[in-house]
Amino acid sequence: MEMIVTDFQRFFFSMTRLSSFPWSFLEENLQSNKSADLISDILKQTCLHSLCRKFPPSVRYRRLFLSELVRQQEAAGCEPLDELYDALAEVLGSEDAAEFCYKSYLLPGGDALSLLENVALISQGTTGLVTWESALYLAEWALDHPQTFTGRTVLELGSGVGLTGITICRSCSPSRFVFSDCHPGVLHKLRANVELNGLSEATTPAVSVERLDWTTATDERLQEIAADVVIAADVVYDPDVVVSLVTLLSNVLRGLSPEVLICSTVRNQETYDGFKTQLRSAGISHHAITGGVSHVFPYNRASKIEMIRLHR
Repeated sequence: MEMIVTDFQRFFFSMTRLSSFPWSFLEENLQSNKSADLISDILKQTCLHSLCRKFPPSVRYRRLFLSELVRQQEAAGCEPLDELYDALAEVLGSEDAAEFCYKSYLLPGGDALSLLENVALISQGTTGLVTWESALYLAEWALDHPQTFTGRTVLELGSGVGLTGITICRSCSPSRFVFSDCHPGVLHKLRANVELNGLSEATTPAVSVERLDWTTATDERLQEIAADVVIAADVVYDPDVVVSLVTLLSNVLRGLSPEVLICSTVRNQETYDGFKTQLRSAGISHHAITGGVSHVFPYNRASKIEMIRLHR
């Protein structure tokens, strides 16, 4: 039962699609026991949890979640839970006009990292205000391979809302981490999320958030950062962007030869193949990192995700 409650908690705080929840197991338990104890346990670890009070998922999401719990309880003929109806009444009385909401991701040690993300996938002319699958995959890979980052300076390109970088800072002990992006709206949200998770220049690791335009980044600036590891997730999505990305990666590898890891959700095979072709044209070799990752975060694993290591 504890595993099921944990799964509900993980899915709820990361605002996973409700259809992905283990509702069938809950229904089976309610039908066999005619008791709402399991719903009570789930409620305590989701809507009534202190994390929900501090960093709540969207009003609409909580409304749908609680409504389904009520439906499951009533369908099984269990004795009504006052706290369930109270929670639903509270959320029904709340306004749902927010452009942003909190998503929280539970780390293996029991801690959680929370991010302020956009409700819409595309907003302010950018896709960088939400967390994408390849960022979650790269974060899971980092949790499986902390030695890649421990004691090292890490530069992240296209950090977005910060999920991957914050996971590495919280769990992999880098000496310094540089988040970077270019879009003003993304940078504003990224700085807020970094601070939200207790990270700054004064913490360990030392953390900075920088505007890094791939078309104008200078060799001098890259040398100043002096990254031992360079990472990026979901940055290969537009042929025009790929050109400047490959130029930047070529400059990165020409300097201190850091370890470079690129993780991509392959949505358009032609665009992704074009990225690899441009890498070869720039004299950059690559090989795929295989082996899979531990399933820490809930997300759609049916997507084609590839992670590659670059080198000259």
